[in-house]
Amino acid sequence: MEMTYGYETRTYSGAGFGRGPRAKAFYTERVGFHADHDQQVDANLRFVQLTPPGSACSICIGTGLTAMKPGSLDMIQMVVADAQKIHDELAGRGVEVSDVTVLSWGSFVYFSDPDGNKWALQELPKRG
Repeated sequence: MEMTYGYETRTYSGAGFGRGPRAKAFYTERVGFHADHDQQVDANLRFVQLTPPGSACSICIGTGLTAMKPGSLDMIQMVVADAQKIHDELAGRGVEVSDVTVLSWGSFVYFSDPDGNKWALQELPKRG
């Protein structure tokens, strides 16, 4: 039997929870992620799992999850079907996004979350 692996979550610090739920609101209301879980386990641990539309992989934010400093992730990358469409959708939701950058290995749109974590959304080039 062949083994298979699925990337489930990526955990990082969501400093917005110390000053209100701004990180969760940014990802759900502006970027369009689905809120799968939001659990306040105790006074020092809050776990929020958010999943991009159509993705099998989630991100986890909250308090007490990691020692990483907020905003320390540089280039979290996801693949999208249409860079221009995602650009227009995110801009329409109030996300500050870059213009679409077209390179030989794909078209890219970039944005940062309120904590400064940087995202790259890549449309893969047509194959074949």
